[in-house]
Amino acid sequence: MPELPEVETVRRGLAPVLEGRRIVSVKQNRPDLRFPFPENFAKRLKGQTVIRLGRRAKFLAAELSSGEVLVMHLGMTGRFTVSGGQLAAFHHQTGTDRVHDHVVLTTDDGHTITYNDPRRFGFMELWPAQSFEAYPRLIAMGPEPLSNRFSAAYLDETLKGKKAPIKAALLDQSVIAGLGNIYVCEALWRAKISPKRLSASIPGKRAARLAPVINEVIAEAIEAGGSSISDFASASGELGYFQHRFAVYDREGEACPACGTTIRRLVQSGRSTFYCPDCQR
Repeated sequence: MPELPEVETVRRGLAPVLEGRRIVSVKQNRPDLRFPFPENFAKRLKGQTVIRLGRRAKFLAAELSSGEVLVMHLGMTGRFTVSGGQLAAFHHQTGTDRVHDHVVLTTDDGHTITYNDPRRFGFMELWPAQSFEAYPRLIAMGPEPLSNRFSAAYLDETLKGKKAPIKAALLDQSVIAGLGNIYVCEALWRAKISPKRLSASIPGKRAARLAPVINEVIAEAIEAGGSSISDFASASGELGYFQHRFAVYDREGEACPACGTTIRRLVQSGRSTFYCPDCQR
């Protein structure tokens, strides 16, 4: 599933062609994705101007002139592509499977934005902008990395008394929003913290190491355009390249780049965890 850096990369690719543009046509090719589309979905989008394209955690949020917010989640395999103008041949060049083009938007300057999702785990919803802070899928989200609310002091307070392993706690979106398996593995390695360590043992010196490296990993991944380990690509079709910087993720059996110890894999909460048993304590 795309994590915060991948979704932010998509937002940055879509914003220049959506913000300030009016949606002149909407083609909806099926009644549902993970959930049914909102009632009169295409009709409610057509004719609206996109005021701003934002992001919260792993969600994209387009503020519309109608007073609604178009909320979009990529699920496992969702992706947006842009065609028109200099990108007119994009679909042909990349071989995108048009059978899975579920929503196609056209803007007043001739750009076409296509949402393609083979597994249909993504979704789109509309919510009133004036009450967007009460949008149920985001209301319980914790602070994001790189935000003013996220710090070592926040980890000290939030993890105090928690019995869950730190890996599971960091994947809990109510603790930190937007983190996923890849970047948690990498951050724990950089902070030299075992993924098996109980969260209650993190406050103090370990939290002081962990908070800045979480920010560091996320900032580097955004700069690199995210990680392309399956089929992720930005809206322009470019692949992310942070996967070339992985120290431990998906490197089971290889040597730790810091100490040479063999990287191990274990399963926590149904997810693969990669770590160095020597560096991470």
